[in-house]
Amino acid sequence: MAGKILRRYAAEIWALAATQNGVVTRRQLLDLGLSSRAIEHRIERGRLHRLHRGVYAVGRPEVDRLGRWRAALLSCGSQGLIGYRSAAALWGILDQAPTVIEVVVPGNVARYRPGIRVHRRAGLRPEDRAEFRGIPVTSPAATLVDCAAQIGLNSLEAAVNAADRLDLIDPEALRQEVETTPRRPGVRALRELLDRHTFTRTDSTLEQRLLRLIRSAALPIPQTQARVNGFRVDFYWPDLGLVVETDGLRYHRTATQQARDLKREQVHAAAGITALRFAGAQVRDEPSDVIASLGGVIKRLESARR
Repeated sequence: MAGKILRRYAAEIWALAATQNGVVTRRQLLDLGLSSRAIEHRIERGRLHRLHRGVYAVGRPEVDRLGRWRAALLSCGSQGLIGYRSAAALWGILDQAPTVIEVVVPGNVARYRPGIRVHRRAGLRPEDRAEFRGIPVTSPAATLVDCAAQIGLNSLEAAVNAADRLDLIDPEALRQEVETTPRRPGVRALRELLDRHTFTRTDSTLEQRLLRLIRSAALPIPQTQARVNGFRVDFYWPDLGLVVETDGLRYHRTATQQARDLKREQVHAAAGITALRFAGAQVRDEPSDVIASLGGVIKRLESARR
């Protein structure tokens, strides 16, 4: 009989852990019917492994990133959300997650946990809450507002573009969300980024790098991701009839893609459009040469308009 009960407990614990990325809480184990001594026995035998106070990994000490995030949330109570740069990494709009997991909790929740940065927020709204891969997380808009208070302007612009590219939220919808967001750190910085005339959508880090070169050289700011002659182009100066494309290896390494590039350049030429193409290595390693070439073409086209 005792063996059957133990097997039932084990099955229930594993079933619960399977819904929570491999982790459970002490409270949940007690609710299943385990005693405090039974929990300690499982810890001693290596069946449970402490991750945070009152939170355990089941079966083995290692959990994946989702498991670590889930454990942090469970440690902070039932109303917490993965937030700030941790949320940005979860959504995929920042490449690197911070070493310390960041969690947002309502203002009336008092928590301190080693290895977790807890942000208390009065007035945490329902629209600030979302879920990604089963993990409670701040919404894309709320995440970008929070990150705006932590990261630099270039990184913030890249994050906004990434959110747009991943179809999480586009800049126009984000601007509307910001307008209704209560005042807090990050709101002003994000609003200014979205409102400034130099904000542009780009589709890759390489394009962002070239756009920064264009701005630093005080060249005319182009349209980005515009459609020209039926093709989406990286940069477009409609007044000059100039198109610039950037060749990142990820997008331009196949023979098929090269053939498409040739066709689009031929279509542009037939329409009287000047088309330039810069390799990623040029933009990265020879920025002065790129700006000299681009600036020369722009100067020639401007002279031709007069």
